Amino acid sequence: MASKKPTPDQSTHDPEVRPKAARTHWSARDRLRILAAADACAPGELGALRREGIYSSHLARWRRQRAEGELAALTPKRKAAPTPEAQRQTAELARLRRENQRLQAKLAQAEVIIDVQKKLATLLGITLPAPPPDA
Repeated sequence: MASKKPTPDQSTHDPEVRPKAARTHWSARDRLRILAAADACAPGELGALRREGIYSSHLARWRRQRAEGELAALTPKRKAAPTPEAQRQTAELARLRRENQRLQAKLAQAEVIIDVQKKLATLLGITLPAPPPDA
């Protein structure tokens, strides 16, 4: 039998686009947990960690980081309660923002009223006095 050659319009490659593998990232808490589990294992049992995608190079690096104190530095720290001064400043900022919004709305309304007054004066033929020059 002769082999069948693809014609120019037929594609020989797979058109499916496969996603790239995403790297797994472990938090400091996960690393410490995994190291504790690895330390509790006998040397032959470490293959069980491969199910999580962990290799001996990960364990060696994490053990070095743990010994140098880097992993402890990565653990999340609790946020301190805001000080009374910070709470006052936050409340003052919120009040000023509300006041700013209110004044902007009032200004927009005043500008509309002034525009209507100018148009009405033009329609009625009334001359308005010139505004005073700004100092």
